[in-house]
Amino acid sequence: MSEEVSRSTAVRSRGPAVRDAAAVRRRDFRLLWGGEAVSGLGTGISGVAIALTAVTALHASTFMVALIRAASWLPWLLIGLPAGVWIDRLQRRRVMLACDAASLLLLASVPVAAASGVLGVPQLVAVALGVGASSVFFTAAYQAYLPTLVAKEDLGGANAKLQTTQQVTGVAGPGTGGLIAQAAGAVAGVLADAASFAVSAACLLRIRTAEPQPTGERSRRDLRAEVAEGVRFVVHDPYLRVLTVAGALDNLTWTSSAALYVVYLVRDLHAPTGAVGFMTAADSVGGVVGGLLAVRIARRFGTARGMLLAALGTAPFTLLIPLAGPGPRLLLFALGLMVAGAGLTVCNVLSGGFRQAYVPQRILGRVYASSRVLQFGVIPVAALLGGALGTVLGVREALWITLGAGVLLKGVRLLGPVRTHRDLPTAPPAATVRAAQAAAGA
Repeated sequence: MSEEVSRSTAVRSRGPAVRDAAAVRRRDFRLLWGGEAVSGLGTGISGVAIALTAVTALHASTFMVALIRAASWLPWLLIGLPAGVWIDRLQRRRVMLACDAASLLLLASVPVAAASGVLGVPQLVAVALGVGASSVFFTAAYQAYLPTLVAKEDLGGANAKLQTTQQVTGVAGPGTGGLIAQAAGAVAGVLADAASFAVSAACLLRIRTAEPQPTGERSRRDLRAEVAEGVRFVVHDPYLRVLTVAGALDNLTWTSSAALYVVYLVRDLHAPTGAVGFMTAADSVGGVVGGLLAVRIARRFGTARGMLLAALGTAPFTLLIPLAGPGPRLLLFALGLMVAGAGLTVCNVLSGGFRQAYVPQRILGRVYASSRVLQFGVIPVAALLGGALGTVLGVREALWITLGAGVLLKGVRLLGPVRTHRDLPTAPPAATVRAAQAAAGA
C-alpha cells in the first residue's frame, strides 16, 4: 500500500512539528485557545451533569442514560460528510459562532425546563443530539480554521497546546461537574456548560485575522460531488487512508474496553467509589504528558517515526489493565491507562498538524469530516461490543480481548508509507489530487 512520494516533499515536512512557542505568541491563536479551554471545561462538566440529571432528577434507566450518550455521537454518522462540504463553502469562523450559539441555547433549555417542571428524558436526548450535531460542524470548522491563524511551520506546536489543554479539561471537567452537582444540583452543571459556549463565542468575535472568502462557484456545485471529492482524497491518499483506518481501529478497541472500566473497577477490583473517577481519568493525565512531549518527540525522531514510536511503544502498557487487582495492584490499571493516553495524544498532535499542513485548504473541511465519519462512527458500535463481550465472557476476559486486539491493530500504521520516512510530507502526491478532482467533476 504505497505510492511514489518525492524525497524532497518528505524532507520538507519537518517544519510543522518542531516550533513550539511561536503559535502562542499570536494573539488570535491565544483567543481561540482560551475560548476552547473554557468550552472544553464546560463540556466535561455537562458530560457528568447531564447523566446525573437523568439519573437523579428523572430516574432514567441505564438504557436511557446510554441512549443520551449515544445521541451525542450519532450526528457524525448522519451528517458528518455533508457537514464537511458546508464547512468548505462557508467562512469557518461564522460556522463556529453559529455552533456556539446553538449549543448555548440547547443547553440553556435544560435548566429552564427543569425550573418549569417539564424536563424529561426525551428533551435530554434531543439536547444531546443537537449539541452533538453542532459539535460535528464546529470540530470540522475548527480544524480547518486553525491554519488561517497559525503558520504552517507552527501547526505542530499549536496542536500540542490544544491537545494538552483538552486533556487537562478532561481531568478537571468531570470532577468540577461532580462538585457543582453536589453543591447546586446537576442542572447547574448544564447551565455552566451553556455559559462556556458564550465565552467561546466572545473569544471568536475578538479574532482579527482576516479569513479568505470561499469561492462563489463552490456553492453552485453538486453536494454529492463535493462529498465524493473529500472521500476520494482520503481513500486515494496513501497516508490519510492508513491513518484514518488506524484511528478507527483505535477507537473501536479503546472504546469497547473503556465501556467496561467502571464495572471492572467496582466489581472486579473493589475500588472505592470515590476513586473510580480519578482512576478513569488517568488517560487524560497521560494525555497532558503526551501533549507536552509531542513536539520534543517530533523534533528528536521526526513526525512519522515519532508517531509510530508513540503508537507501537505505548500500546503494550494497556495489558497492565487486565492484570490489575484490589489494593496496591490498582496502580497497574492507572499506569496502563496513563501511558496509553500519553501515546494516543502524541499521535493526535502529530496527525492533526500533518493533516492541516498536507491537505489543500479548499477541501480541508471535507477531508477532516470524511476521516471522522469512520473514526467517530465506530464509537457507539464499540461501546455495545464491549458491553456484549463483558456480559458473555466476563469483564476481565473481555478486556484481554479488546486491549490485546488494540495492541495488534496498532501495526496497521506499518502498512503504509509512514514507516518509510522520518517525517510526514507537507504536500499530497499528484495522484491523490487528480483522483479527488476527478470525483468532483464526475
